[in-house]
Parts: sequence; structure tokens; C-alpha cells
Amino acid sequence: MRKSISSLSQREQYVPTMWDEFLWWLSTAEKELLVSCVVDRNRYRIIGTTVLATWSFATLAWTYFWSTISNNWLVSVLLGLFMGLIILTIDRALIKGMNKFNRNKVAPLLLRSILAITLGTFMAQPAILFMFDKEIKLQASLDNEVRKRAKQMELDSLYNPQKKVLNRQRAELQSKLDTKYNEVTNSRNQFVAEIDGTGGTGKVGIHKIALAKKAEYEKLDSEFNHLSSTLKPNIVSIDSNLSSINSIISKENQVYAGLLNNGFLTRIEALNNLVSKNSALQWRYILIVIILMLIELMPVLAKTLLPAGTYDEKVRWTEETEREIGQSNQMKERDLKEMYNQLAKEKDEAFIKEFFASTEQERNEKMRSRLAKWSKNEDESFDGFWEHFKKEMLTKQEN
Repeated sequence: MRKSISSLSQREQYVPTMWDEFLWWLSTAEKELLVSCVVDRNRYRIIGTTVLATWSFATLAWTYFWSTISNNWLVSVLLGLFMGLIILTIDRALIKGMNKFNRNKVAPLLLRSILAITLGTFMAQPAILFMFDKEIKLQASLDNEVRKRAKQMELDSLYNPQKKVLNRQRAELQSKLDTKYNEVTNSRNQFVAEIDGTGGTGKVGIHKIALAKKAEYEKLDSEFNHLSSTLKPNIVSIDSNLSSINSIISKENQVYAGLLNNGFLTRIEALNNLVSKNSALQWRYILIVIILMLIELMPVLAKTLLPAGTYDEKVRWTEETEREIGQSNQMKERDLKEMYNQLAKEKDEAFIKEFFASTEQERNEKMRSRLAKWSKNEDESFDGFWEHFKKEMLTKQEN
């Protein structure tokens, strides 16, 4: 509940609620200046509300987006809050740079429009995934079956040449066995028919022709057994190789099937397939993208469309006053420093003059004393005396 208090001049002073202060903070308004701007209070509440709506939507959308990637809801919520905070920071920065005295009003709106189009297009996908969850899951399952077939075709194209070679070798070996087996079967049938009188000479019993046919049969049977013992290990080896290849193909299909899922990219591809096939969904997709773009643009549109009031004037006056006071304080500080330096120079000059004046007599006495000692020392030259004397008696220039 808003309250008002009376000042000494009996005028009402507005005291905002905490909610008002929060909305003003979202709209980047200065509370100290806005309190006295009656009309602008509501304007900046509206702007703050649009920022709050965009911030809330961005947080929810990004949270849902991360939930499609991670199964940990705590991580999804934290990442959603983080991304929502980034969107809030961008909105506040753009709004703060917009006022009626800003000559460049197009750049913030253009920048925000580009950002809104990018984010709106991207965030439309999680929204549609949420809205058409059942249809997209069905389409994703169909797409996964198509992927399985494509994987099977890839494996077939990779292993079929080897399988064809092995199958051809096996067919050739089996054909040799079958041919020899047919010869043995025919010979056995002829021998049996000769014995029972149903074929050949028509005589029943064992006789020369029957014995000859029996010998032929036994010879062919022996050849078949020998050929079978030679070829069957090769056939078994070929069958083992074919079985290994089929086992590899089966394992790779199982591994690939285990990798298939209903993750974000899979559902996005399913969404694209649905959109390309369903005209009704295409229009709804476009409408949702437009709505989300408008949601992203709300703060800047609100700041642009709402008329400027006295708050902007007060901001400009305050900035000019602070600038003038700052410049004045800077000049005063400079004058004080210059005065300090000048007085210090004058006092130092007076001190140095007094120092030299006070030490003049002592220096002269010390000079005479040193001259008297030098005059008694016959071994020291004048040049040597002068070198030592000037080091002790003469002043050194300051650097």
C-alpha cells in the first residue's frame, strides 16, 4: 500500500512500495528522481512490468530447453535462471541507453530486434516441442525407424561384398557335393533296380551286371565320402565366417538402436519434418515465432512507444548539475594545489636564503682554518688542496 507523508511545507511526498521500487529497478529508473514525477511513475511501472514478463518468459523457456538435454531438474532450473539473468541484463542495458535526448534511437531498437529475432526463432522450438509433444514423439519414433533402415543399408553395403564372396564359394562347394551325391544316388537306384528286377535286365538276384553296378555304386559312394570329408570343413568355415559377419551386423544395429533417443535435436528434426508436411502447423509455427519475438521486443517497444515525461528532464538536469559541480570542484582543487605549491615555494626560498646567510660566517672561518693548515703542510699541492676543499665546502646542485 502506497503511503504519503507531509513535509514542512505541507506538501505531500510520495513513498513508493517495495514492489514499485522493484519495477522501477527493472526499468532502470532512479528512485530519488522518479518519486516526484507523478505521471512517469506509472510509465516506468509499465516498462518494469514488461521487463519482468520478458525475464520470466526467458527463464521458463530456457529452463524447459535445458530440461530436454539434462534429466536433472535442478541443473535445468539453475541454467534457466542464469540465461534469464543474461536476458534481463541485456534488456536493462538497452533500456538505460534510450531517452528522448539520445540522438541515436535506432541502434538500440535495431540491436534488440536482431537479438529478439534470434532468440525468438530459437525459443519458438522448445515452445512448440512442449505444445505438440505427442505428435513430435510419434514423428520421432518414425524418424528413428528410418534411421535404423538407413543404418542397415550402410551395414549391408559394407559387408555384402564379403558375404557375396563367401556365399559364392559355399555355393560352388555345395554344388560339387550335390553333383557327386546325385551320381551316387543314381548309381544306387540302378543297382537296387537291377537286383529286384524293376530295371536294367529285369532279372531278379545277383548276377554279373548287378555286381558291376554294385561296384560302380560303391566306387562313387567312396568318392563322395572322400569329397565330403574334404569340402565340408571348408563349408563349415565359410558358414562360421558368415555367422560372424551377421553377428557383427546384429551387434552394431543393437548399439545404434541404443543410441537413438528423443533428445532435443531428435525432436527438432521431427518438428521440422512435421512442419514441412503439415501446412496447419506451419502457420502456427510462424505465429508462435512472431508472438515470441514480440515478447522479446516488449521492453524496448514500451520504452520507445511511451511518451517521455519530466523524469528524463530531471535526469538531464541532474547530470548537468553533477557535471558542473564536478568541474567546479575540480577547478577549486586545482587552485588549492597551485596555491599550496606557490606558498611552499616562497617559504622554501626564504628558508634557503636564511640558511645560507646564517652559515656564511661559519663557512668563512672554516675556510681560513683549512688555509692555515694547508700553508703549514709543504707536501700538499694547491690543486690537491682545492679538490679536497671544494668537496667539503661548496654546495651541490639539486637534481
